[in-house]
Amino acid sequence: MLQSFLPGAQPTPSANSNRGVLSAAANGLDGFIVQHGGDLDRVFGRAGIDPENLLHPTLSLPLTNYCKVLEEAACQTGCDNFGLRYGQQFQPQALGLLGYIGLCSATLEDALINFAQAFPFHQHSTLIELVDLGECYRFDYQVRHGAINERRQDAELTMGMAMNLVRHVLGPDWAPRHVAFEHGRPHDWHEHRDAFRSEVGFSQACNSLLIPKRDLIDKAMPGSDPILLMLIKDAIRQLGDNGGETGLLEQTRQTIQRTLHLGEPALDEIAHTLGLSEWALQRKLREQGLSFTQLVDQTRQQSAMAHLKQPDMSITRLASMLGYSETSAFSRAFKRWFGLSPKQWRSAAANPQ
Repeated sequence: MLQSFLPGAQPTPSANSNRGVLSAAANGLDGFIVQHGGDLDRVFGRAGIDPENLLHPTLSLPLTNYCKVLEEAACQTGCDNFGLRYGQQFQPQALGLLGYIGLCSATLEDALINFAQAFPFHQHSTLIELVDLGECYRFDYQVRHGAINERRQDAELTMGMAMNLVRHVLGPDWAPRHVAFEHGRPHDWHEHRDAFRSEVGFSQACNSLLIPKRDLIDKAMPGSDPILLMLIKDAIRQLGDNGGETGLLEQTRQTIQRTLHLGEPALDEIAHTLGLSEWALQRKLREQGLSFTQLVDQTRQQSAMAHLKQPDMSITRLASMLGYSETSAFSRAFKRWFGLSPKQWRSAAANPQ
């Protein structure tokens, strides 16, 4: 069983549809920055965020600016673990609609499932997977925006948000079985272990929490409200409505991304997942000036660039993640895309002229 949702990206603020991240994700951020000695005008100015937008939780912030403001806050306050600390105090109700989808669910297990299903409407260009591993659920999270390279603070914040949804029911001493982050191990990594009360791995393929199912079974949500839950689900779907052919293109790209690790994406399987015939999907892609093969190629390129910026990601492992049976096949494709080998590209990206 796999619940998997990957939203698209359009960084245009709007009160009617979300194309980035709902500003509820920055609830209390201004006060937290000041509390840690930061200069609000400087942090928000460098990140290109209008503080007025933070007063309206259903307005959309560009995801690039949102991740930038967290990284800038860490830099300006001198608090390297800014996202971690911000996430520790970020309670579910502060997330607005997304938080209340979890809080109004019948059980804690339902809350996690509903939270994962709703997250794409809250934040775009993001991988969200709630994977059933038998004894555990694994909650995976990863920003997939090609222009966002620095996203450590956002990852640590989001893992804290997810953990606090569980702790809302099980108490502050609850701990996941394991925590993983895609970024390298920071200097003050012991603070992460203390925050999660668990072993924490770094330089992993994805950010994730491993949650034992036995901790979730028959745990009722204290604020369960099925009628309010239905209304909130409907409201957040309206905020996140992509609509149109651009939405379908992004859905197709996301579905391809999600299945790359299984091998070469097949047109019939992707079309079936999207509820379309092969012919209909090909026609809709042609209307966007793309073939299925070109879209697979583009998706691999974007993913390759994002992962090569992680210094601990081996080229062999990346080739497998992108669906190549041999590293040499990935290297040939990469050289066709960029005129450089993956190793040369990584070196050039790390040492720009």
